[in-house]
Amino acid sequence: MSTKVHSKKVRVKALVASLIGSSIEYYDYLLYGTVAALVFNKLFFPNFDPTVGLLIALASFGIPYFFRPLGGIIFSHIGDRLGRKKSLVLTLAIMGISTALIGVLPVYENIGAWAPIFLVALRLIQGIAVGGEWGGAVLLAVEYSEKKKRGFAGSVPMMGAAVGMILATATISLMRLLPDAQFLAWGWRVPFVASLLLVILGLWIRNGLEETPDFQKAKDEGNVSKLPIADTFKNHWKEVILTTGAKAIETAPFYIFATFGISYATNTLKMPEGPVLNAVTIGTLISLVMIPTMGYLSDRFGRKKIFVIGTISVILFSMPYFFLLSKKLILLLTIAVMIGYAIWSIITSVLGTMFSEMFRAEVRYTGISMGYQLGAAIFGGTAPLIATSLVTAFHGSWIPASIYLMLLGVMSLICVSLMKTMSDKEKDKPRKQSKPLLPKAANK
Repeated sequence: MSTKVHSKKVRVKALVASLIGSSIEYYDYLLYGTVAALVFNKLFFPNFDPTVGLLIALASFGIPYFFRPLGGIIFSHIGDRLGRKKSLVLTLAIMGISTALIGVLPVYENIGAWAPIFLVALRLIQGIAVGGEWGGAVLLAVEYSEKKKRGFAGSVPMMGAAVGMILATATISLMRLLPDAQFLAWGWRVPFVASLLLVILGLWIRNGLEETPDFQKAKDEGNVSKLPIADTFKNHWKEVILTTGAKAIETAPFYIFATFGISYATNTLKMPEGPVLNAVTIGTLISLVMIPTMGYLSDRFGRKKIFVIGTISVILFSMPYFFLLSKKLILLLTIAVMIGYAIWSIITSVLGTMFSEMFRAEVRYTGISMGYQLGAAIFGGTAPLIATSLVTAFHGSWIPASIYLMLLGVMSLICVSLMKTMSDKEKDKPRKQSKPLLPKAANK
C-alpha cells in the first residue's frame, strides 16, 4: 500500500472522527436549549410568572456560554501542549457524563431550590466541555487535510452543530408524541440519558486516531508552546479580537433561528410545538447539504468572499424572518426557518478554516478557541435572552430584535475586512524588510 493511499485513508478517518464527535457534543449541548424552552421553565423554575420563568430558563441556557472560553483555555492548553487527541477525548467524556446526569436530576417539586442549582451547575460543566471541543474538532479535520482542500475539510466538523440540532429536535419531537403529563414526568429525560450510547461510540473512534501532522511537526521541531494562552495574547491578540467579532454573525442567528425561534413561536405566538420543532429539523437538514457545499466553494473562491455573502444575507433577511413568523402560519414559519438555516450555513461553513489560517500551529488550538468561544459567549448564548427581552420590552414587537441582528452583521463585516491569514503576513514580511536592507548594502 502506498503512502498516498494510506494518508488518504487517515484523512478520511480524521474527518469522520471530527464530525461524529462534534455532532455528539452539540447534540448533548443543544438538547438543553431545545428542552429549556419547553420543559425547564415549568419543572425547575415553577415559582415565577410564565414569562419570567422562560427568561430564567433561557438565562440558564445562556450563562454557561461565558464558561466556554474557560473550557477553551483549559482544553486548548492540553491540545497545544500534549496533543489534539487527548483534549478531544476528555471533552467528549465530560460532556457525556454531565448530559446523562441532567437526565436523572430531581425537579423543583422534589428537592426545591437545589433542582435549579444542580441543573445550572451541570450546564456550566457542559459549557466548559464544549468550549474545548470545537477547536480540536476543526484542527483534527484541517490539519490532516491537503492545503487545497482545507475549506471543505474545515466545513465537515461545522456540520456537527447541524447534526446535533437534528438529533436533539428529532428526539424531542419523538418524545412529544407522548401525552403531556408523561412527557413532563419522564419523556424529556430519555434523550439525555440515551446520549451515553453515542458518547461511547465517539470515544472509541477518537481514541483510535494519531496526532495531527501539524502538531506532530511542531513537537518534533521543539516548537510546542509552554504556555499557549500567554503566547496567543502576546502575539495574536488582534486576531483573537477579530475572530470574536466575526463569530457574532454566525452564532447569534443560529440561536435566534433555533432556541429563540422555538420559544417565540410557542410561547409568544402560541403556535403548536410539534410543527415548530419539525420546521427546525427541516432547516437543519438543509444546512447538512449547504455546509459542505459552501466549504468546497471556499476552496475555489476564498473564505472571506463566502463569509461576506452569508453575512450580507443575514442582514437583509433579519426583518423578513420575523415578519414571516408573525403571520402565525406553519408554512410561512417553515419557509423562514429554511431560509434562515441556509444563510447561517454559508457563514458557518468557512468559519473554522478561516480562523485556523490566522494562527501558528503551536498556538492554533488556543487562538481559534479563544476567538470562537468568546464570540459564542458574548453574542451566542445571550442572543435568545436579548431577543426575548427586546420583544417583551417593546410589547411584542420583533423589529428591535431584527435590528440587533443587523448591527451584529455590520460589526462582523468590519472584523473580517481587517483579518489577515498567516500566508498574508508572510507575504508582507519581505516588503517590510526590504527598506532597511538597501542602505546596509550601499554602505558596503
